[in-house]
Amino acid sequence: MADNINNTGSGGNTGLAFIIGGIVVVLAIVAWFVFARGGMAPETKEVNIDVNLPEVSAPAVPTAN
Repeated sequence: MADNINNTGSGGNTGLAFIIGGIVVVLAIVAWFVFARGGMAPETKEVNIDVNLPEVSAPAVPTAN
């Protein structure tokens, strides 16, 4: 008589858990650098805009003679 022995290993999920945990940690570090800019202060840029337009005059109105 043959015995039906079903040995399914449950230890295979441990490696997968470490891999997913490592991915989560890496994504958290990347998100911190992207959103917090690594703790660095943002650069301040000085914007100096000078708008000088030439004076435009309307043409002279013709007079009725």
